[in-house]
Formats: sequence, C-alpha cells, structure tokens
Amino acid sequence: MHGSAMIVRGGQLVRGVSPDGEPEIVVGGGMLVRDGGIVAIAPADDLIGDNPDLPVIGTERDVVLPGLVNAHHHTGLSPLQRGVLPAPLELWLPQFVGLRRIDARLDTLYSAIEMVESGVTTVQHISGGPSGPRSGWGAEPERIMEAYREIGMRASWCFMLRDRNRIVLGDDDAFLATLPEPLAGTMRAMVEAEPGETLAQLDFFEELAARWNRPDAPLTRVQLAPANLHWCSDESLVQQRDMAARHGVSLHMHLLETPYQRVFAEQQTGSTAVAHLDRLGLLGPKLTLGHGIWLEDRDIDLIAASGTKVCHNASSGLKLGSGVTPIAELAARGVSVALGIDQSGINDDHDMLQEMRLAWALARRPARWRLSPDAAAVFRMATEGGAATTDFADVIGRLDPGRAADAILMDRAGFAYPAWNVDVPLLDALLHRARAGDVHTSMVAGRLIMRNRTVLFVDKAALLAEIAERLKAPADAEEVAARALARDVLPYVEAFYESWHATALAGTARCAYRHR
Repeated sequence: MHGSAMIVRGGQLVRGVSPDGEPEIVVGGGMLVRDGGIVAIAPADDLIGDNPDLPVIGTERDVVLPGLVNAHHHTGLSPLQRGVLPAPLELWLPQFVGLRRIDARLDTLYSAIEMVESGVTTVQHISGGPSGPRSGWGAEPERIMEAYREIGMRASWCFMLRDRNRIVLGDDDAFLATLPEPLAGTMRAMVEAEPGETLAQLDFFEELAARWNRPDAPLTRVQLAPANLHWCSDESLVQQRDMAARHGVSLHMHLLETPYQRVFAEQQTGSTAVAHLDRLGLLGPKLTLGHGIWLEDRDIDLIAASGTKVCHNASSGLKLGSGVTPIAELAARGVSVALGIDQSGINDDHDMLQEMRLAWALARRPARWRLSPDAAAVFRMATEGGAATTDFADVIGRLDPGRAADAILMDRAGFAYPAWNVDVPLLDALLHRARAGDVHTSMVAGRLIMRNRTVLFVDKAALLAEIAERLKAPADAEEVAARALARDVLPYVEAFYESWHATALAGTARCAYRHR
C-alpha cells in the first residue's frame, strides 16, 4: 500500500554515492513523495512553498538517507538464543537440528523490528530448504512474508536449494555408514525427508513466484538461491541457472565461506569454486556470492570481469571463525559489494549501522590503508550495493525521482552532539558515530513504518512477551530428542573433518584473505 503524499526534509539529504565515489548530498534538501514514489528532490523550502497543503516529515536537524538493505539474512532469534553456541560452520550447522522451535512469523518479526530500528527497509531473506511432505512446503514462507507485510518492510525471499551432501562435505550415504545404529537410521530418515530432486524444488519456486513476483505485490520478490557448490550437483546448478533466466530473477549463492569449502571445490572440480561456476555459466550480473571469504586473486578477476556481485557478512565471518571477505581487493577491481547481517551481528542482534562499522574496520590494511573502502564506499554497500543483489535494484538504494520512497531519517544530534568538526565529512561521522537509536523515522514506498522510534504496525512489547512465554517453557519431547540427536552426531561430524585440517590450511597463501 502506498503512503500519502508528503514532503520529507532534512538539514542534509543524501541521495546516494556517485560512480566516482563522491557522496551526493543536498544541503537543506527535501523530497516530494506521492503514490509511493519520489517525485522531486529540491530545496525543502521550495517544495514546501509549492505544496503548502502537504504534511512535512523531518526537520533541519535531521539527515535523510536511502533505506538500508540487509542483503543476507536467515532467521530472527539467533542460534545462540535458541540453544546453539558459535562454532566453526561445518560443526555449527549440524547442531541446528536441536534448535528450540519458534513460529516463523514471530521469529521474523523479532529480527524485522531490530532491522527497522537500525534503518533497514529491505531484506534479502534466505530460508533453509523445504522438508517433509510437498503439501506443507508453503506454510513457512507464507508466515515469513506475512511478517514482512505486517511490519511494512520490502522483502526478497529465497530458499537454499540443494540436492546432495546434507550433513557433511561429502556423500550422505558414505557418512551415514560411519554411524552406529540407531543413530544412522534416525539421521537417514532426516536426510530422506528433504527433497532430493531439483525439479520438484524449482516447481515450488515457480509456485511462489506466481504469487509474489507480481505488479500488485510491489514489496515482495522471490529469487533463487543455489545453496552452495558442495550442496548442489552440476546438473542442479545448470537447472537453477536456466530457471533464473526463464523468470528473469537473480540468484544468491553461498560460496567459499570456509577453507573446507575451498578444499572441496579443488578436490571435486579440479579448479577453484569460482572457475567452476564460470564453466557452468553461472557467473554474471544476476548472481551474488554470499561470503566469498576464501577467494583467490584469479577468482576476483573472474568475478569482476563477469559483473558478479559479492555479499560481505562481516559479523558472521568473525563469530564462526570463518575469516573476512577481501572487500578491499574486490572494490579495487570494481566489484559491486553488499552487506549482510546473516544469522546475527557481532552483538547477537540485527543492527545494520553496527555491521557497516565492522565491515569498514575489517577492510583496513596495515601500511596499505589507502586501499581500504572509505565511509562513502561502505555506505554504498549498505544501500545501492545491497539493492543490486535483489530484483528491486531499479527502485531502491538511492533517493532519486522515479524511484520508490524508501527512506530513513536520523537525528543528526545523535552522532554530531556535542561536537562535530566541519572538516569531518557527513558520511564519516555517520559511519563512526551513528547508532540505531538515532534512526527515528522509516518509510517504505512512501508509507511510514516507524515514527518517533516507534514501529507503527507491530506491538513490540507484546511480540517480545509472546516469544519469551514460548521459550521459557521447558523443551517438549520432540525438542529434547532433537537436541540429543545433535549432541550424539556431533563427534562423528568432527571425526569426518579430522583429516581435512592440514589440507584446508594448505594453499591459503593463494587466497586474498592471506593479508589478514
């Protein structure tokens, strides 16, 4: 639903960042909004004078910005909140079977509130793959998108499509053969509950695309998400590539998050993961690679030449000990980079301003600081860069006439009081000092979804109380059994990777991450 006509004003209005890296700031700027879109950008006083009957949002003490984009998001409550401590990815994911259960709508609204409060207006939500009977696949995504519609956010949704290697970076049957009974039987039943056929999952995608990729549903999109190279056979990747082209949608693929994933690619394909994707015809402007921590320099050249995008998830790489995406090297070659909070930020929350600051700090190089992305570049990652990974790219990410009125207002006093040296550029001050509490107003398609720090369409206190009530109850029998299963299988997963350690470390000198 489009919001009412209005004028949005601020002491500074940041339209975006120019191709040459310069912030585009209109001092005393205003934005005329009508029918959900931006009609004009001009001095606020001129717009007010020409439209005296329209309401005015914001004051001269505010900064008006494009809404931020969380380009890689999975769940609301963090794994820690649901019972799983941070661990190396390959040992972390198998424990997810033991997570406390929570309704998908409640879970999504929990993180959506945190995102909106930190300036996020658009999210790329990546769910796990479907499981169980085909008739039940649609229930969870409907609850997730119901939550985003309820709070008023713009949301792109996809699910991690996979057709192999569901437990470890190896054949399911071979791994299950290492387990004693009845553990092997229980795990085998879980594997068999997941769909093995790519075509069935692509049919599911088409069902959802018909429902959400429509002109009368302007705030929702469905994309495709090949889960990862080790989770998708070559046949599956080609099928997903062709389906994406048929529907004109983007793809978002986890890749090279850990050194073990780099080893898998080399052993299985005889090349790097990126080179293999290039041979399969997946690289290109419609593909975003999530993480990309263990890229080699030659991989970055392929990514840059093909127009492929990368999403940097800074907190996730640190919390799981995976490493740091080489965004300085990527940016230096002109690669479009986005930012994502993944499962949760470094403070176990969903604060995009914090994620921007962390990404900037991690990109610094001893004695090579001039190569690091500056504040404007990081801001572009969180706005236009994130927008480019979604199929909303033409309508969000910047404040320009003809684009959607997705914007946030920040109280400049929050990061400028009691002192702000005028020699410090606005975006530098914002990057280093702004906090989520400085964002007081958010709008999506011209509709206010937060005003005066209050999320308008969700009762935050009631939501948190409902979640607390659910999770303070003792785990039920099914949850207890799942937790025990995760605990029992973990030693066998660890044993599987024992022989991988030396190989995983070998060859890392070729990776851009070696500079850390």
